Amino acid sequence: MERDTVEEVGIDEEGRLYLRPSLSSFDYIYRAAMEVNWDKANMRLFGGKPRQWSYLDWFRQIIGAARDEYGVDLGLTRSTIWSNISEELKAEIQAAASWKK
Repeated sequence: MERDTVEEVGIDEEGRLYLRPSLSSFDYIYRAAMEVNWDKANMRLFGGKPRQWSYLDWFRQIIGAARDEYGVDLGLTRSTIWSNISEELKAEIQAAASWKK
């Protein structure tokens, strides 16, 4: 399994959680049929708006799609940027992350 770090975690203007990886691109992530997509212009993965799922659920879904479809394990670092994320959600995401650097 390949590892890559997450440069940024945020919520976009449409209310969707996104992760911007350091090195990897995921042009065909939609093939995983996990409702996770790749924003090529901004180089980031994103999920749907939280309706039945929370942002934490979407974080897990995005991480799982990258792992299952591409064999890439995404992890957080001390320098990960948090954009439009509450401290409570940040703590939940950090606790759920499979690895941290």
